[in-house]
Amino acid sequence: MTTVLVTAFAFTCISDFAHAQKIGSVDTVFKFIGPDHKIVVEAYDDPKVKGVTCYVSRAKTGGIKGGLGLAEDKAEASISCHQVGPISFDKPLNQQEEVFNQSLSILFKKLRIVRMVDMQRNSLVYLTYSDKLIEGSPQNSVTAVPVDRKITIPIK
Repeated sequence: MTTVLVTAFAFTCISDFAHAQKIGSVDTVFKFIGPDHKIVVEAYDDPKVKGVTCYVSRAKTGGIKGGLGLAEDKAEASISCHQVGPISFDKPLNQQEEVFNQSLSILFKKLRIVRMVDMQRNSLVYLTYSDKLIEGSPQNSVTAVPVDRKITIPIK
């Protein structure tokens, strides 16, 4: 039973990374055994908005637990989203929806990215934060991508 649970959690962790592309990392603390603590930068293309990419930097715990995937990463992250091509929409967007989440620990802690539509300013606002089953963190980061006024953001 324990093996099944660990396998299920490992699969969940791997599947959450499917949308992230690692851009690079820097070491912050040297560890004698296991990987060093790092700051990792990853890119996420918004799956419902063509032409927008979000860059997230976050802490990644190293050491023995980090190397085995058992460490809980810190809740600190920063986000910067940008227009990287022509912006277009295949379908109407929800006013607010989670567009990405990534596991920060083997049990119940996730980094989340939520997209909100600011119709008055014709902008897409992206918020990153982390939560836990019992208690999340108030630490967050926000960024906005203005959309050309000639393009109407379709809302459901």
